[in-house]
Amino acid sequence: MSDDELYKLKLGIGAIIKKHREEKGVSQLNMGIDIDMSANQIGRIERAESNPTVETLHTIANYFGFEIIEFFKKQ
Repeated sequence: MSDDELYKLKLGIGAIIKKHREEKGVSQLNMGIDIDMSANQIGRIERAESNPTVETLHTIANYFGFEIIEFFKKQ
């Protein structure tokens, strides 16, 4: 996977998280409290500045009620 493809994947994951977070009506701070993660880390993931672990993606997917595979489906 090229650097460009990886960046696009991270952007897509971040966009999914932000979309679901906003639909749920929670701030990054409140989401962080709910899943024991800092608001700064959530922001970095949403902006594609961080590489979340599989465990982190699993936690976030569970928080929103979907399977981790949703992060990797073609947009």
